[in-house]
Order: sequence, then structure tokens, then C-alpha cells
Amino acid sequence: MGAQSLVVACGALALCLALAGASNPGFVVRITQAGLDYAHQQGIAILEKELAQMRLPDISGDSRIRHVGKVHYEISSLDLQSFTLPYSRISLAPNVGLQVSISNAFAEVDGDWRVKLLFIRDHGSFNLNVENVYLKINLKLGSDASGKPTVDTSSCSVRISKVRVHFSGKFGWLYNLFYNVVESRFRNILESKVCETVASSVHNELQPYLRTLPVTARIDAKAGIDYSLVAPPTATAQSLDVGLKGEFFSMVHRSAVPFTPLLLALPPDHDRMVYFGASSFFFNTAGFAYHTAGALVFEITDSMIPEGIDFRLNTTVFSAFVPQLEKMYPNMPMKVRLSSSSAPSLNIRPGGLLLQPVVDVQAYAILPDSRLAPLFLLSLTGNVSAVIDVKSGHIVGKLNMGRLRLSLKHSDVGTFQVRTLQSIMNIFASSILLPHLNGRLEQGFPLPLPDRIQLSNILVQFHQNFLLLGADVRYQPQVRI
Repeated sequence: MGAQSLVVACGALALCLALAGASNPGFVVRITQAGLDYAHQQGIAILEKELAQMRLPDISGDSRIRHVGKVHYEISSLDLQSFTLPYSRISLAPNVGLQVSISNAFAEVDGDWRVKLLFIRDHGSFNLNVENVYLKINLKLGSDASGKPTVDTSSCSVRISKVRVHFSGKFGWLYNLFYNVVESRFRNILESKVCETVASSVHNELQPYLRTLPVTARIDAKAGIDYSLVAPPTATAQSLDVGLKGEFFSMVHRSAVPFTPLLLALPPDHDRMVYFGASSFFFNTAGFAYHTAGALVFEITDSMIPEGIDFRLNTTVFSAFVPQLEKMYPNMPMKVRLSSSSAPSLNIRPGGLLLQPVVDVQAYAILPDSRLAPLFLLSLTGNVSAVIDVKSGHIVGKLNMGRLRLSLKHSDVGTFQVRTLQSIMNIFASSILLPHLNGRLEQGFPLPLPDRIQLSNILVQFHQNFLLLGADVRYQPQVRI
């Protein structure tokens, strides 16, 4: 194999490995032009303050003027009074990132001057007006090794159309002789300093803020969410899309998820500032994580039965449905243990969100010495639907349970009619289990939001294999005391 063929083969192998390592995101964040415009307003306000605080260096030099001689000048104590950015816009730059354009900006500078020409010496103050300043800034978006977003200034250009300097002093004709030299130096210094300030503002203000985006969100002692970026943000002509891993994981023992996310294609909606696409993969990893952590086990005892329900969890009551209990375990308290042999699987369709859990229901008699005697094992299946909303930056939900179906898997107390237990299982599910689950879902799961962002005007839509959440955003500045 020749050298050229070897290079081609190595390149093809690298491409195959890269594609093999790539994966679809389980969660997608889309920022629309409206969202970028809002973020741009906040950013421009910060940049305007940064520019107004620029420190300008002293200027000095010699200018040789025909028929007059050498003029030595010094410009010092430069004080930038203001730097105003009245017109600006942000636009999407496909395959690049974002572009910020600023036009008709203006600034005002005060300072002191000193000049020497032969025997003439003079000094005083000056006022400089910079007008028609045009800036073009390209922002490159990426991600680091930890999956956090990054931003950098890939290019910055400044053009100043007009600089007007007014010197106060006795020898007006003298200032006019070196006016053009001073104006040119001012222009060059300002153009350089503006881009330095822009780069510094992006590095010191925007980049740290983006890093407040949580790539790992702890939910509770059992599970967390991995929101790390799977690839750099993608700018298209319509929006900025950020693909996140979107995977729940067990805090007890993290293991590989045995399924992969499907391609998630969000609809071309742009009514909200931001959209969140949560795939069925995202929700199913929650079930896998909690199952792996051993959290999908629920035990019911008599003390948990709500007041007002004329039912007790003991063998005396259950003997009406399982006659053998009265003889084998007379008048003993019982415990019911609900568990799932596998992680629950959730389906998202345009009609809503549907869960079809398969739960093992093991009943025990609690013996006088507190040991547990197994009675029977049931399989419980049913349809569970969910209502989804967003509150305080969290996805919250509420489950509604449909008809339950029971079957007997094993009995230690002889045969009995399983269907007679249907009403009891409905009590367990609707009065005990469902309130417990809904109480947890009411706390919700955090959305991937940077600091001090609040959501409003919430939109919830169900699509095939993913949930779409839309919202407008509001930034709450940090209050400094």
C-alpha cells in the first residue's frame, strides 16, 4: 500500500470511529431568533458598560510640519465619558455560530494635552467625539471535555467613520497642524481597544455565565440527570440547536443504558424564545435509573391506609377473598410489597404520554415474632397516562391510572379467585400508591437552565417519541448588596 493510500485508509478509519462514537441526543434545546434577541439585549447592556470603562493609553509623539519644524505633543489623562451602542442586532451564522453587528455607535473622550514647538509651549484640555462606529463580532460556539458549552470571539472588526477633536488653547493654528496625526492615532487605538474589550467581555462575562448551565443535575439521593452536550451547538438559518445527552443515571450505581435515543427532529415552531425536546429515551432512562437504584419498590402496611377507608390490611379481611388465610394465619397483620422486575417503559405519542407498568404484588402475613410469611404473588398490569407541565424550571407531572388487570403468579395458601381482589388493588393503587408517586412527580425534574433564568408562557405538546416544551425566558439580574 502506497503512502497516499495509507493516508486515505487512516482517514476513513478515523471517520468510521467518529461516526460509531456519535450518538443522538436524548434532549434538545432550541433557541429561536426571539430568544437570541432577548439574550442580545442583556449582553449589549453589559458590553456598553464594559466599553465605557475602557482605559485608553497616553499618546505622545513628534510631527514634522513643513516650513514650521518639529512639533512634540502629549495627550494624557484620557477619560472615556460614554460609549453608546444605539443600534445592534444578533444573527445566526450557519456553520459558524453567532454574529453581532453594531452600527452608528458613538463615544466621547476628555483629556489633557501638551505641545512644544521651538519656543512655543502650550497645554490645556480637549474633547474628542467618535461617531459612526461600526462593529462586527463573530462568536464561535463549542463544548469542552466535560460537556459544558463554550464561546469565543472568532473575529472582531471595528470601523470608525469620524473622529472630531476640539482643543482648547491660545494657538488654534498650531493644533490644526498636527490634528490629522492625533486623529489617526486615536482612531487606531480605539479600534484596537474596542476589540480587546469585546474579547475580554466574552471571556470574563459570557463564558462564565454559560458555564452555569448544569451538565449534571442531582434530583435526589437515588438519581441524577446528565445534561452534557453531545456536540457543539448548531446554528441554522432559523435557530440555535443544542443537543444534550439527556440521560438519567443512578446515584447508587451508574451503568450503561441498554437502549439508545432515536433521532429527535423538532417541529419548525418559533412562537416561543426557547424549546425543549425531551425524547422517550429521556423519560425511559429515568425508569431505568430508579429501577437500577432499587427505588421502584413500595411497601404498604395497615398504617398507610388513609382514614375514611373502611378497610384493614390483615388476614381477617383478606380471608373473605382467600379463605385459607383464616385457618393458616388467623387475625394477623399483613404487608404488601410492590416491585417491578424490569424498568417501566413509557411511550410518547401525539395523543399523550402512556405508561404500561408490570408490577409484582407480593403479600405477606406478619407473624407474632415479626417474621414475614409469604402468602401469594400477583402480577398487576394497567394503563397509566400522565399530565405534564413546567413549574419553576422543572418538568412536573401527574399520573392517572386506568383499569388494572391481575393474574396469579404463585400462591403459598392454595388457589383462589384473583378477580375478587380487584377492588382491594384499586384501593391500594388509587389511595396509596398513586398519591405517593404524584407527590414525587410534583417536585419534578430540573430543566437545563443557566443561572437566574425564569420561564413563562409555557407550551406543552406531545409528538411521536418526544415531548415538546416551549417557553419565553426572563433573566433576573443578580442583586448586589
